[in-house]
Formats: sequence, structure tokens, C-alpha cells
Amino acid sequence: MISLYDISITQFKKSLQNLDKWLEAAAAFADKKKFDANTLLAARLAPDQLPFSKQVQIACDQAKFTAARLTGKQPPSNPDTETTLAELRTRVATTLAYLDTYKPEDFNGAEERKVPLFGQKDKGMRGLDYLRERQIANFYFHVVTTYAILRHNGVDLGKADYIGQVAMVDM
Repeated sequence: MISLYDISITQFKKSLQNLDKWLEAAAAFADKKKFDANTLLAARLAPDQLPFSKQVQIACDQAKFTAARLTGKQPPSNPDTETTLAELRTRVATTLAYLDTYKPEDFNGAEERKVPLFGQKDKGMRGLDYLRERQIANFYFHVVTTYAILRHNGVDLGKADYIGQVAMVDM
């Protein structure tokens, strides 16, 4: 049986590891093209969209908040102060280290745990519904937007960079 740990933590970690590689690729691209890589932090796909830096911050936040809320723990606070690609990479690394503190058994009972929602007084969701209906989509929205902003700005990334390594078996 697949657990909420498998659905959340393992997938969030994989995507954040991929995202870190994209940030590395963005820095290399900027170096090759002779421009300040940090200008990418303000990039966006649409004028009313949050900038690149915020997309990375929110992806990290969604991963840590989801893990904490599903397990009844308090997530760490990370102020949104990153102003460089290097600082965003540190934010991703910090989030990955936090996710590494979780074990599958931390998610025992998470399917039925009542998860409070921000801005919704006296409202919440069951853990499974929270993950399935809200958090997975929200996390991937910000991850894919991060990817799309980099692609839009010419960083040489492809589908394999987005998907990352997959588990293969012999047939």
C-alpha cells in the first residue's frame, strides 16, 4: 500500500532536487551568455504573476507545510529574503534537509487527520483530501511555473530535466 509519505515526501524531494539542478543550469546559462543570473529572480510569464523567486519560495513552503500539517508538526519559518540564485539554492537545500527529517511512520493516521486551512476559520480538510485535492496541485503549480520561467528565458532545459530520474526495472 502506498502511504502519504510516499505520495508527498518522496515526490516533493525529487522535484526539489530537480529544481535545484535547474537553478544550477540557470546560473551556468547566465554565465555563458554574460548576464547577471540574479536578474532571473524578477522574471515572470505574465505581468500579474508572481516572480521567479517567489515561485521557488512557495514551492519550498508548500513541501514543508504539507509535511508538517499532515503529521501534526510545526514547520520551520523561512523569511522570503532570497535575492540571489545562490540564496534560492540554499532555500531548496534547507527544505530538502527538513523533509529528510520525516519517516514513513510519521504519517501514520495522516489520512484522517484534520488539517486546518489558512484563512478559513473553523474549516479544514482530512489529510488525504488535503494532499490529494490541494497540496499536490499547489506544489506542482509552483514547480512547473519555475521551470517554465527558466525555459521562457532561454535556459536549456527539457522534459527529462523536469521529470528527472525514474525507477526502471528489467523486463
